[in-house]
Amino acid sequence: MFQSVTATAIVSALDGLALRQRTIANNIANVNTPNYQAKRVAFEEALAKSVEAGSGSTVATTASSLEPTRLDGNNVNLDTETLSNIDTVLRYQFATQAANGPFTSLRSAMRTS
Repeated sequence: MFQSVTATAIVSALDGLALRQRTIANNIANVNTPNYQAKRVAFEEALAKSVEAGSGSTVATTASSLEPTRLDGNNVNLDTETLSNIDTVLRYQFATQAANGPFTSLRSAMRTS
């Protein structure tokens, strides 16, 4: 039950989302660093393919953003980072609720026994 493709995919998603949160924080911390290139985390497409293949396991990748740079060579956009952070937090909350589902069912079953 706990080693299903769904459970593995949820763990992979949580790992990818956690990396994205750390990356966003790092981008924001470097908003005024000359020549700093914002980073982006990708894992959703690889995760979908992994689930299709019956594994559910994937590793998130980090790459430099291709967004245009300012005069100082930095391309961190605070609005973009803020929106990405909100999206990531909501996705993380959803994934943790999905991960908790089987445990909630088990707790309920144990209470009624």
